[in-house]
Amino acid sequence: MTHDFVTTAFTLDGYRITQNLGLVRGIIVRSRSIFGTIGASLQTLVGGNITLLTDLCERTRSDAFERMVQHGMMMGGNAIIGVRYDATEVMQGVTEVLCYGTAVVVEKA
Repeated sequence: MTHDFVTTAFTLDGYRITQNLGLVRGIIVRSRSIFGTIGASLQTLVGGNITLLTDLCERTRSDAFERMVQHGMMMGGNAIIGVRYDATEVMQGVTEVLCYGTAVVVEKA
């Protein structure tokens, strides 16, 4: 499955859905390291983009996305529609990121 076939929309232009396979998800639970926490704290003194946390968040979302895609492929899908993200702090400094959508089989219209 290519990333071109993963969308927040509920359709793919030029394709028709032939089978709905159901919910797929990718879950990652991450915490900051002590070094990342100290580095981010120092960056807040200067202001602006806190690159250490931005990079951590981007990596976490990307990993959750890739796990969702793998789940969709395991179910036999060649596309995922209705993709969304959710994040929850499960304890201080520990965050769960969930990426989810609906796995489908599509064919050229």
